[in-house]
Amino acid sequence: MQLPPHEFVKLRTLAETLTALKSEDCQVKLISGGTDVVFNMRGRLFQPDQLVSIKDLPELQRVEALDDGGIRIGAGCRLTDLERDPLVRHYPGLVAGIRAVASRHVRNIATLGGNLCLDTRCWYVNQTAEWRAAKGPCLKTGREYCHAIKSSKTCVALNASDTAPALIALDAIATLASMDSQRDVPLSDFYTDDGVTHSVRQPDEVLVSITIPPPHGIMIFIKETARTGNDFSYGAIAALIADSGQVRLVLGSLTTKPLSLSEPARIVALQGLTDASIDAAVNATRSEMGALTNLYTPAAFKSTLARGLVRRALQELREQSE
Repeated sequence: MQLPPHEFVKLRTLAETLTALKSEDCQVKLISGGTDVVFNMRGRLFQPDQLVSIKDLPELQRVEALDDGGIRIGAGCRLTDLERDPLVRHYPGLVAGIRAVASRHVRNIATLGGNLCLDTRCWYVNQTAEWRAAKGPCLKTGREYCHAIKSSKTCVALNASDTAPALIALDAIATLASMDSQRDVPLSDFYTDDGVTHSVRQPDEVLVSITIPPPHGIMIFIKETARTGNDFSYGAIAALIADSGQVRLVLGSLTTKPLSLSEPARIVALQGLTDASIDAAVNATRSEMGALTNLYTPAAFKSTLARGLVRRALQELREQSE
């Protein structure tokens, strides 16, 4: 399917791009690798007047070592390059999350910023334009109605980013820039519960970089999907046990935003990685997940999958820490 008519703009610097975003009064969409944006435009999920390319902006291409031992990753860095980067390799759990994104062919084009800003997905919306026309519009496509949960007042489309859970577990910070200012947002606060306006990034802002503190523990990443290297995730988890004893458990692809499991993490932090504490953490998982939709997989399966991911992640953390 052909792309809808649009103007394509590629500027040389971040400053020029931010000026363009501030001054334009037409509908603008940012594009970097384009692996998701182009696909969704062909499906007529959005039809911007103008595509503003941020691919190859020099300010977004660097991976830097910081004085405190952490790193800063430019949002425009390709995923394939990050897999191999010697600084990123100090975070093996993150590398696993990066490698979980789609196929090698996609990662050769896709960027970190693009994966973090990935549009939410819904079984009712991510179909052909003809299918949607027959089904009728919903909250995500301009009407006050949700096909997934009839009583929902907000869109419950899923966040399918693989890198987001890993970076949230690592306490990463997102840097957003506009023509007027720059701000830092903990990645755990970057996402919202609304599948339409699914992040706090404003239309005139660009995600510039991600800052990660120094490595401080053991982290694993697990993704369950029908076909490795091809499909979006059924569910994913990033699990970290810090040198200080702090535990982070972040579920992805099961809810509208990546979900940090506070009570299961608290149980393990207090009791250690014993069989009893793992059982208790698994049992506490369901109550933190809230309402589960029937998107892509049944709600009962999602609940079972979430608990299975928590168990497997904690068992793998125990094996690696022994």
